[in-house]
Amino acid sequence: MSAPDRGINSLPPEDGSVTLKVAEAKQRDVGRNKVRVDSDIMAKINVGIGDVVEIYGKRKTVAIVWPAYVEDKGTDTIRMDGLIRKNCGVSIGDKVTVRKAIPKPAVNVKLAPSSYSITVDAPFISYVKKKLVDYPLVEGDTVLIPVLGQAISFSVVSVKPTEVVIVTENTQVTILDKPAEA
Repeated sequence: MSAPDRGINSLPPEDGSVTLKVAEAKQRDVGRNKVRVDSDIMAKINVGIGDVVEIYGKRKTVAIVWPAYVEDKGTDTIRMDGLIRKNCGVSIGDKVTVRKAIPKPAVNVKLAPSSYSITVDAPFISYVKKKLVDYPLVEGDTVLIPVLGQAISFSVVSVKPTEVVIVTENTQVTILDKPAEA
């Protein structure tokens, strides 16, 4: 089963969206699934601190929005880390379209290790779920879970419902022991 097309052809309508230039996240935001945009832009797309936004590059991803740093005030930039850029299929300097997301509570989330087989047991699944609570996801994203001082990369194989979801205490998390077929 192939992932649905979330490329440039699935850009949102112009209403309620903005086009921004991608900039590197500051170190303090790396790995926190956080993007920073000017507060005027936040108002324009009707989001507040901590809301979820959809980001459209070569594919769609989601992140939590925070206000821009002082030096970015008045610029049409979005600061994001390497993982968010990877999930979106963009590089520093590229343009992305951003709009407010309305995440639904995830019923099911299925993950697979990105590169190598792992041993999965109930305590490990519980640990991963705890790390993902309040984390917005879309199918096809990559997430990093810290384990014993290093991060394990997981691909989001599927989410239910199939749009933008947020992991909750009630979400059923399944982890495959082998990387998913591309």
